[in-house]
Amino acid sequence: MRVMIHDETAGGRVVGALELDVAGPVRLRELIRLRVREEVARYNARPVERFHGLVRPTAAEADLNGYLMPTPARIDWERQADAAEAAFERNGFFVLVGDRQVEDLDEELTLDEASRVVFIRLVQLVGG
Repeated sequence: MRVMIHDETAGGRVVGALELDVAGPVRLRELIRLRVREEVARYNARPVERFHGLVRPTAAEADLNGYLMPTPARIDWERQADAAEAAFERNGFFVLVGDRQVEDLDEELTLDEASRVVFIRLVQLVGG
């Protein structure tokens, strides 16, 4: 089944979307890894100046419109997925399914094509 993943700001503004193929019930950890694998596969197939993904690749600099890559380079999706899991664990972003926040990476999610899945990245404040 196809599930639409939305990226939103804390204020609710949609800043990105990605459609994923998901088979049956899936744990949040698997959904995050599936998302990151798809983002990296798209980038690696056609490297561009900016990487638009859940977490910043090691060599990239944060930018208003994604992550600026100093030189196009192949990204390791597994490394990115590990970084995304770690970011979730330290509250770098949170995930809503419907109107409910998912708080555990190992929680099983029952999704269908009407499910609203939202990733909200939290922005660190300067000096905070």
